[in-house]
Amino acid sequence: MNKSDFFTADAVKPHFTYDDYCESADMIASHLGDFRPEVLLVLGSGLGFLGDRVEARTCVNYADIPHFRASTAPGHEGRFVFGELRGKRVAVMQGRMHCYEGYTMEDAAYACRVIRLLGAKTMIVTNAAGAVNTDYQAGDLMLISDHIKLFDFGPLWGPNIDEFGTRFPDMSNVYSPRLRELAKEVAREQDLTLREGVYMYFPGPQFETPAEVRAARVLGADAVGMSTVPEAIAAAHCGYEILGVTLCANMAAGVLPQPLSGEEVNEMAEQSAPHFSSLILGCLERL
Repeated sequence: MNKSDFFTADAVKPHFTYDDYCESADMIASHLGDFRPEVLLVLGSGLGFLGDRVEARTCVNYADIPHFRASTAPGHEGRFVFGELRGKRVAVMQGRMHCYEGYTMEDAAYACRVIRLLGAKTMIVTNAAGAVNTDYQAGDLMLISDHIKLFDFGPLWGPNIDEFGTRFPDMSNVYSPRLRELAKEVAREQDLTLREGVYMYFPGPQFETPAEVRAARVLGADAVGMSTVPEAIAAAHCGYEILGVTLCANMAAGVLPQPLSGEEVNEMAEQSAPHFSSLILGCLERL
């Protein structure tokens, strides 16, 4: 495609139609009987263990769902787990799609729209990220109060799908103030340290440079990562109430002298599993 062709009608045509989303939802529904989820739980790098705690569960692999993309990131199983978790009907994503896997933001946000069609109204989205705020430590949990996205087009780019939401959705409170207060109450009761801050999206897969981390800090970010924002934008557009929780799996580049690695992220996610799961399960009980 040359430069003159970039903004043609074909270039802005969305990957998916509303009928595509409905086809995916119908296929999933055919496996669920009368069950319909009320909460979508998106589990990030190394955090998929919560899906194993779901009771009366039904698993549906992404590869079997029409129009779905494969999840290829390490630590991401690539399936939905449907069932009961702490008294709530949940759809748990064990693995998500990242733009660095070669996908668009529309691809990355596809699942949250499909599960919305099945009835879910609340989304709890998690990730493992790098801490930019020097008051934080590796292993800290952070409530997402807001996000920054400066890169690439978003999941709503192109013709609007009116069945999901308005052309120009408000982004003032993407991450529900009510759910953030609920999470803080749970953390206090469990004597957990829970930060609250701004998450900045970078497309990856390379870790951020020290200069990018300094820039993120100047812009007001407390953590940087490669996910969550595509899903959050699309979820806000189609009417979810959203709770975002970040595991600060490492200190971002330049904060400490040692180099970063994906193995470090997954190791910290495993070490932090007890207090992470305790917070999420406590929030589920309160919904």
